[in-house]
Amino acid sequence: MLDDVLDTGREPGLSGISSDVAFSVAVKDIQSRKGSRAAYRRMEERGSWRTEIDSGLAEFIAAQTSVFLATANALGQPYIQHRGGPPGFLRVLDERTIGFADFSGNKQYITLGNLSENPKAHLFLIDYTSRRRIKIWGEAGVVESDAELMAKLAPGDYSAKVEQAILFTVTAWDANCSSHIPQRFEASDVAAAILERDARIQLLQAEIKRLKDTAASA
Repeated sequence: MLDDVLDTGREPGLSGISSDVAFSVAVKDIQSRKGSRAAYRRMEERGSWRTEIDSGLAEFIAAQTSVFLATANALGQPYIQHRGGPPGFLRVLDERTIGFADFSGNKQYITLGNLSENPKAHLFLIDYTSRRRIKIWGEAGVVESDAELMAKLAPGDYSAKVEQAILFTVTAWDANCSSHIPQRFEASDVAAAILERDARIQLLQAEIKRLKDTAASA
């Protein structure tokens, strides 16, 4: 999917262990010092982090309205950019590729500049309602001249202008526990719940009135 944009498919580390994309020698040294290396070594022996998008991850991605995209320039200076849209704006194109329409914004183009120098990227997805977070390592590329792809990725009934497309190739991904994630709800979900509550209250009030009227006339 990204052959024309990136040279991908390389192993994340010399060992071929997928979690080595994040667990560098320095990280492993600290894990050893703080006592967690043995547990992560057992994880590595069991197959380490997943490298392809399974049905569960695809379903999670499709439900998201927000994502954080991390990049770094050639000097290693990091940058995190928020991207959002209606559910489904993040598209799973195949078992290794995620794509999304990049809408016109403040025109700083920091992410685009970083990716032109360094394709390494990271997607961080967090669902506050279900208190779930997913971390995805990989490489990303910008597609500016493929009208068909941009039309495919553009969410329907969404007025934002699509300026280019971002394609992200997955190297490895991991799911975190829910610890310390505050539970929050989408405003639209809260509004729907309030409407449902109010309708239920009206029905109950009508039933109470009916019962009172019946008792009074008995």
